[in-house]
Amino acid sequence: MPARKRPEELRSHRWYGVGDRKTFDHRSRTAQMGYDKSDYAGKPVIAIINTWSDINPCHAHFRTRAEEVKRGVWQAGGFPIEMPAIALAEPFQKPSTMMYRNLLAMETEELLRSYPADGCVLMGGCDKTTPALVMGALSMGLPMIYLPAGPMLRGNWHGQVLGSGSDSRKYWAELRAGTITENDWEEIEEGIARSPGHCMTMGTASTMTSAAEALGLALPGSASIPAADSHHAKMATATGKRAVEMVWEDATPKNILTPSSFDNAVTCVLACGGSTNAAIHLIAMARRAGVRLDLERFDAISRRTPVIANLRPSGKYLMEDFYYAGGLRALLASIRDLLDLDAKTVNGKTLGENLEGAKVFNADVILPREKALVPSGGLAVLRGNLAPDGAIVKPAAAEPRLLQHKGRAVVFEDYNDLQTRLDDPTLDVDADSVIVLKNAGPVGAPGMPEWEVPIPKKLLQQGVRDMVRISDARMSGTAYGCCVLHVAPESWVGGPLALVRTGDTIELDVPRRRLQVLIDDAEMMKRKRAWKAPVRRFERGYGALFSQHIRQANEGCDFDFLEGTAPTPEPEIH
Repeated sequence: MPARKRPEELRSHRWYGVGDRKTFDHRSRTAQMGYDKSDYAGKPVIAIINTWSDINPCHAHFRTRAEEVKRGVWQAGGFPIEMPAIALAEPFQKPSTMMYRNLLAMETEELLRSYPADGCVLMGGCDKTTPALVMGALSMGLPMIYLPAGPMLRGNWHGQVLGSGSDSRKYWAELRAGTITENDWEEIEEGIARSPGHCMTMGTASTMTSAAEALGLALPGSASIPAADSHHAKMATATGKRAVEMVWEDATPKNILTPSSFDNAVTCVLACGGSTNAAIHLIAMARRAGVRLDLERFDAISRRTPVIANLRPSGKYLMEDFYYAGGLRALLASIRDLLDLDAKTVNGKTLGENLEGAKVFNADVILPREKALVPSGGLAVLRGNLAPDGAIVKPAAAEPRLLQHKGRAVVFEDYNDLQTRLDDPTLDVDADSVIVLKNAGPVGAPGMPEWEVPIPKKLLQQGVRDMVRISDARMSGTAYGCCVLHVAPESWVGGPLALVRTGDTIELDVPRRRLQVLIDDAEMMKRKRAWKAPVRRFERGYGALFSQHIRQANEGCDFDFLEGTAPTPEPEIH
């Protein structure tokens, strides 16, 4: 059994337990809220960081789930304190939730530091909330456990199963092509999102909640449970209970996470056919934990990992089906030879112990390795004179014919330019063209939004459904197509993408991991000398802070002053 802390060793004891003037204030104000000393004296204080908001449909059930977490904390002999934090609602927040991921990470870290918390439950699920909450809690270093929001239920339209994100993009293309009607489109709108919970495709939300579980930071099986399922409420209570036990055991992130933990998370993401966004988030999370993780490691693990989750956007099914098929435990058990089974997890057991007894109940949802969607290489890291610091493509989501391709560049200088000209019937573009979107990266957009590049309308009407597209933006994990993303360095700061012109020939060679613009070095230097830096977007506020301190995509897009494990002093109690 792990050593157990004594009550006077609790961090909250500094606020509540010392018999002086200031602790009198803390105790009297706690009494003001209706609590007796017996509710909290000598007990672990568990901060519940809740990202519920009226503007976040993915977390609409979190008011109830927070109460269920509290129930578990009370049952285990702890004292729960719920703390609201910024919601990061993917469908609504502009220009991008990615711009505010680091703000939530800072808020989480400072909430935990400045209040009498001994441990924490992190409540998230919508795309950026998972990495943000984990980043902040890692930097604070208290015992932490993550509560995934869970995916929403399957959508439905005329008897067809709908998946959020993936099918909205699919049917938007069909509407523009003229193959469905406006009435069809409106009916799809009404049927695609039917319950609380995050996207039920293997988009960024399910990718990152699955990664958090594989990393060892959530209870086994928790990432797969649909938000509306009664087992989700039971899991919330179990999470609250375990948070209290973790405090007594001093089960801090530094006592759990290792480089192998992050390798397990990367392997999980790749086997799930997960979002390309995971590369940015896991690199940022690893750096907060003092672990070296880079794009080369992603590519190396990708080369040995099969894509066996038959989930949209790469496959056929949705997260509800995945849960019934055995969920993440079953998937991880199917690739156990690729994992470090000795890695520790928050429930006090190893990953291997947590996978014991896991079974696949539907082999068309969680595929046998010999029938993998992609035998290996579900994510590829590209380099070349267009992306000296790397770019990412998801081969499984692309038409195979495009994975080795040369084409004439059609360049859009920014997203407004793209929206203005993409569907112009006179646009000089064909199915072999390579569409390039500039100034969509961390600084340039700002915030590296999920600005997908659609197929031009006139090509859709000709039957084209995929073509090579390149940008320094991100793309929703629910999207699909031959899209080269996260080009680094970004064009706004003078990366080579800024120098590409319409008419240049671009070569994509995924098997060789190459991305090149076929012009000579002398011409590149000439263009570089002629390039002028754009005018700074922000003069004040969070935007100015963001622009001055954001890292590039290959480095995780964290703030330069938040990376690493340098200690921050505990607050003085005066």
